Amino acid sequence: MSHANGQNLRNDGESFKNKFEQHEDNLRFLTSQANRIQESILDLQMSLGRYHSVNVTGAENGNGALQAEEETTQQILKKGNTAAGILCWLKSNTMSWASNAVFAKDVVGVVASLARVGSAELSQILSEYLGLETMLAIVCKTHEGVNALENYDADGTINSSRGLHGLGSSIGKRVHGRYIAICLEELRPFVGGFVPNDPRKKLNLPKPKLPNGDCPPGFIDYAVNMIHLDPENLSYLTADGLGLRETLFYALFSRLQIYGTRIEMLGALPCIVDGALSLDGGMIMKCGIFSLGSRKEVEVKFPVASGESDLPASYIQAEDMARMLKWERSKFAADIQREQQLLDHTQANLTNHV
Repeated sequence: MSHANGQNLRNDGESFKNKFEQHEDNLRFLTSQANRIQESILDLQMSLGRYHSVNVTGAENGNGALQAEEETTQQILKKGNTAAGILCWLKSNTMSWASNAVFAKDVVGVVASLARVGSAELSQILSEYLGLETMLAIVCKTHEGVNALENYDADGTINSSRGLHGLGSSIGKRVHGRYIAICLEELRPFVGGFVPNDPRKKLNLPKPKLPNGDCPPGFIDYAVNMIHLDPENLSYLTADGLGLRETLFYALFSRLQIYGTRIEMLGALPCIVDGALSLDGGMIMKCGIFSLGSRKEVEVKFPVASGESDLPASYIQAEDMARMLKWERSKFAADIQREQQLLDHTQANLTNHV
């Protein structure tokens, strides 16, 4: 071996050694930060748990909410040969659900189970507006989750022994027809921010205005802001740090307006663009397209909230902080995994040059 080649090998070895030490330092730093965040999350969860254990006055409302959610679950389960029905059965049987890692990690749930509303009238009209197919849509975090729902043979036919079809077969059910899957990471989110200091994270949408500048009489709110998200769903964040209201429900409802009566809704026609509904059954799908006729019984509805909880500002702040910390923790976990791969690769190169 020439002197020059030997010097090059020593230089390469020294370079790999420096990179190895750098990756080790990075890994130690990231791990310490992740541990610090985890400790903060545990402290916040203990604080929130103490609040729930002390404040039992909302138990009656809580039981009512649980009963309403159970009714929605039963409505979905009755659709046994649908993708949503099978998924709901799996989630209610935790052992079966936990054994399917991709689904358990990536599937958020069925649209109908992800929100509550304030009244039976609102539940009826919103559920009718979306339609059964959308109410039973399966919501996934990423494309990986959507791809896991179905597998295909070489000729393009669905492989009935894999994915959700295979899981259905294992419990004696078969997915009939088409179904909707929604991928959160590919939705175009609302970018206008939230109403300041609003604990429910309502979107900061400007009120509609008639040509004279007044807000239409009878306007209640936008549909996307009239749904209630439970703390778990309110604190859910996508990989980009976005919540369900500004992604999923904004995609479903956009700027759909809600009015008290059909007469009030029709009086607001000049400022309706993305459609409007009235609590007495009026429905405008979008500007210029009306849905007429009598109401129809909705087979799957949003559960009705039994009253808004009066949570203190400190609780809301703690929930919000826990949500952001969990998101930061997921980012650190991805960085740690990437740094570990670089460390392993550098170690292999260093070993080859020793």
